[in-house]
Parts: sequence; structure tokens; C-alpha cells
Amino acid sequence: VQLQASGGGLVQAGDSLRLSCAASGRTFNTWGWFRQAPGKERELVAVLRASEKSYADSVKGRFTISRDNAKNTVALQMNGLKPEDTGTYFCAANVNRVISSSLPYRSAYSYWGQGTLVTVSS
Repeated sequence: VQLQASGGGLVQAGDSLRLSCAASGRTFNTWGWFRQAPGKERELVAVLRASEKSYADSVKGRFTISRDNAKNTVALQMNGLKPEDTGTYFCAANVNRVISSSLPYRSAYSYWGQGTLVTVSS
């Protein structure tokens, strides 16, 4: 099983980026996008459990997580990017449903992508 993340880049504040995570080998119930800024902990940005979506407060209204079941991919559309969105973004997935209390924790996800760097300049 592999998760392959792509779509990062260098953009200016206010721009948009679309990250994609392609999975091979399994289908998953729960997907998450995490990000890690230099010197900071990895944090959960968005989650998709079956059809349920949730977002970190810092990205609500700007980011959208979506899934293409036919292609077994998950995307993170990021609009209105801010310098504080800078970091390495990781996709993660779990075959089974992750309970709500466990969603923010890396240990709840069995599979991880390699990370894609997003840099937002001011």
C-alpha cells in the first residue's frame, strides 16, 4: 500500500493550491491531511471519514477536502493561502473508521504519504 502526495509549491499570499493524494492497494474509510511547519508539531488540517468532513479552525472556510472514489484519491483544495499555512503537508489514511477523539493523532492512521512542501510568501 502506498500513498503518494503531490501538488505543493511556492505561492504568494492569497493564491490557491490543490494537493492530491493517490492511494494504491487499498481503499480507506478515513483520510486526513496534516501539516508540519519548521520547528512545530505535526497538526491535523482536514479529515474525511466516509462522507463526514471536518477542518482545523485555522483553515475553515478556506480549505476543502474531497475524495474521488473511482481514482482512489483525496484532494485538499487550499484557497486564500496565508504565510502561516507554510509547511510540509502529509496525507494519511486508515482502512477503518477513526473515532473522533483519535483523529488528531498520528498513531490513528496506518498509512502515510511522503509529504509535499507548501510555501506561502507574504
